[in-house]
Parts: sequence; C-alpha cells; structure tokens
Amino acid sequence: MGVSASRPCYGRWVPPRYPAGCCATLREATSSRRGAKLTLQLSVYVPPAPTCNEVNPPAPETPPPTHPHPFACAGLTGDCPADGRTWVPFQDRCYHFVHGEEDKIKSYTFERAKTLCQGFELLSIQSAEENDFVIKYSPEVWKGNVNVWLGMYYDTNSEDMRWFGEDPVRYTNWEDSSSPSDLVPLDTCVALHSNTAKWENVSCLDDVENGVICETVQKAEEAKRKPSALLSTLVILSVVAIMGISAVIWFLHQKHNLGSNILTAFEYHPPFRVLDTDQSCLVEAEETDSVP
Repeated sequence: MGVSASRPCYGRWVPPRYPAGCCATLREATSSRRGAKLTLQLSVYVPPAPTCNEVNPPAPETPPPTHPHPFACAGLTGDCPADGRTWVPFQDRCYHFVHGEEDKIKSYTFERAKTLCQGFELLSIQSAEENDFVIKYSPEVWKGNVNVWLGMYYDTNSEDMRWFGEDPVRYTNWEDSSSPSDLVPLDTCVALHSNTAKWENVSCLDDVENGVICETVQKAEEAKRKPSALLSTLVILSVVAIMGISAVIWFLHQKHNLGSNILTAFEYHPPFRVLDTDQSCLVEAEETDSVP
C-alpha cells in the first residue's frame, strides 16, 4: 500500500512507536489463503499536522455577557453608592446582597442585619416585580434556600406594619396559613423565603435568618442628562454675537463724535462783513460834508 498524504480519521490503531513526521507501523494483520500465511504490514505517514478535529472544528465559544447580571439593564441611569460593595440597580433602587467576607456568620439577628445596612435600609418590597427580582437574583449570590430579613416593623401609632422608610405597606405576599400568629405585635418582624417567594411573620428578638439585603434609592439628581454639545455651541455663539454687535455700536458712536469735532474746528468765519450799498453811500456823504 502506498503512502497517502491524507490522514484517515478512523482505524484500530496501535499506539505509534515513532514521532510525528515519520513512517510508522500503525496496524498489523495476519491472513491465510490456501494454507499459506501472509503477513500484511500497513504503513502510513504520520505528519505533524493537526488532528482529525479539523474535519469538524468545534464551534466557537459564546462570549460572556457584557452585563454583570441579568438585571443590569433594568435600572435607571442613576448612580448606586460607590462604597466598595456590589450594588445591583433595579428600577429606581439599588440593592446590596450581603455576601463574601461580610457573610462569614451566615446567621443574623434582626439587629445585626440592621447594623450591616447602617446608613441604608433593610430590604423593602413595594411590588410583585421587586419581589420577583429578589428571588431570581438570589441564586447569583447564595446557594440553597435563604431567608431574608425585610425592613418592616410594627407601628404602635397606626397599629399596623410599616417599612423603615415610613412608607405604608401596600404590597404583601404572605404565606398561606390559616393559623394565627402567636407573636406579640411589638416583637413581629418579617422574613422572605427564597424557595417560595412568600413572607412570614417571625420574632424580631428570638429568630435568626441567613440572608441580608440592603437597599437605597438611586441618586437620580446626579444622573441628569448633561447639556448637549449643540446647546453649548448655541450659547457660545449668542454671547459672541452680542459682544460683536456691542463693539460695532461703540465704534460708530465714537466715529460720530470724532467727526463732529473736526467739522467744528474747520467751520468758516469770514474776516470782514461787506456793507450794503446804502450804507456805503451814507459813509461817503458824511465824508464829503466834513470837507471845508
């Protein structure tokens, strides 16, 4: 069998005993015909070419998404706090899911949760979309089921639950339970279960939860659109035009004053006054009478 330059992509190969680029014995077979044994030796050229994967090259890898999380585009253009922690924008709010070095204990009392969010608020949920956002994003940060403290407390003045931001509770997603809560109202707090997306009344003093989410409003005042280049150009041109018109008016005024002074200096003044004919005759008569 002659040496072929093409590389076969199938065969029962014996491990090569020669380096690539040499002629090597790759398969040996023994056959018999009419009582005679014939040994065939197949030799092929083993080039240092790429493997058979070139026949069907693997598909290129899909580049990773440019956004750090699937909800990055859901936020507004406002700014989240730049305090070195990871804040996730959603609608007009920013959320920090406590994790990493902060999440070593993984068991927090209500007071400890408020301390972790010092300067900000504990999670408050105002809509079903916000509730779904928290549930869907939690697996990006935590593994397994997580119970998250909500920033809700019992207000003795209104005798009802309120958010720490003093907003009334308009949206709820309580667990379906027919048994009434045996908690004292002042000791009633709320936890969100990531596996059911439901809320549950828990004790503010005795219970501990393993999830903390801090929340704050985006700094929308810093996200105002900057003036466009066209608007800035129009303002500059307007100022230049006003200055130019003012300069022209001043120049014309100065030129007018200068021209008036020149005409005044060269005004014609006759050296003497010519007398009328009657007056000349009178003078001559007077001179005649005076002669002896």
